Amino acid sequence: MKKIKTRMGNWLTKTLELPSEVTLELPRITMIGSIHAYIENHQGLMTFKTNELRLKVHHGYVKIVGSDFVLKMMIEQEILLEGNIEDVSFQIENGKKISEGK
Repeated sequence: MKKIKTRMGNWLTKTLELPSEVTLELPRITMIGSIHAYIENHQGLMTFKTNELRLKVHHGYVKIVGSDFVLKMMIEQEILLEGNIEDVSFQIENGKKISEGK
């Protein structure tokens, strides 16, 4: 069933020319330097501290680490984070880190 859903998502993306983050439920993270992060397509705020933001996304979490964090905007599936961003990582459901950026 999972293969069918993936194939259908890929077909829809190509045929209807939809952005892949929409059909595959992927988060979109747009960063301006290391001071702003705009995150779309998340499924909920899990943790917010002045040095950490953790969001639920499809199949896991996005974790952003830094300092002086302020949530400038938060609506249903979008967040604008401001502060000194040091690290962005993706974690699958069991906590294993699957990719990292600095």
